[in-house]
Amino acid sequence: MRIQPLIGALGAEILDIDLSKPLDKETFGDVKKALLDHLVIVFRDQELSLDQYKAFAKLFGPLHVFSYLGARPLPGHDDVLRVVKEKDDKKVFGEKWHADVTFLEKPILGSMLYAIETPPQGGDTLFANMYAAFDALSEGMKEMLDGLQAVHETMVYEQGVKLDPANPPPLVNMQSLHPVIARHPETGQKLLNVNRTYTTKFQNMTEEDSKSLLEHLFQHAVRAEFVSRLRWKPGTLAFWDNRCTQHLPINDYHGFRREMYRITVL
Repeated sequence: MRIQPLIGALGAEILDIDLSKPLDKETFGDVKKALLDHLVIVFRDQELSLDQYKAFAKLFGPLHVFSYLGARPLPGHDDVLRVVKEKDDKKVFGEKWHADVTFLEKPILGSMLYAIETPPQGGDTLFANMYAAFDALSEGMKEMLDGLQAVHETMVYEQGVKLDPANPPPLVNMQSLHPVIARHPETGQKLLNVNRTYTTKFQNMTEEDSKSLLEHLFQHAVRAEFVSRLRWKPGTLAFWDNRCTQHLPINDYHGFRREMYRITVL
């Protein structure tokens, strides 16, 4: 396998590797190191069954079950989410900058997307480097944020409740606290840990009191110099370390269909 960095602040393509075949211990170690080094790793021209896709993901940890998000997992595979934007859909799944499911009490390791159908142009994904975002904060801002906790929350269908479109269950607010300045559990590096989609306020503060500082951090986190851009095509698989990145799907392909399969690793 060969590693070719993407243009920008993070990300790399891993070339000359076939994920449909089991990885030996040495190769898996190289792939894991590439994820920690580059934060986003991309594999091109993969032909994977669902079982092969899941087997690769399980090398990194147990898989997240999507039962409570209100999104539809694939039949018989409650750990594989079907992410589709039809030709006439106006909105795209995950339409604002975010890290995945940060409202959970225990942060996830990362998420994978496997491209099934892509538009002829458009539909790229942006990724932002939260190590770089932290490093670029002023020393005074780092000192002020250190030790602060932030609330991450969203309204979701309750976990384990069977979804019936004709009679959907009520939504519940799922909420957790996370440090604003976190340390990556494997690299030990400090990172900025707030995102526009799920972070609503600081602990022991109102949303109004938190608003101006959070808005500053949301904009700072995704400055152009912290960002890389991924262009998709069928057979592309991307895996991002959710603990130190944010991402944004670009909604610029109206009239074309896009279908992805997503797996999240705990």
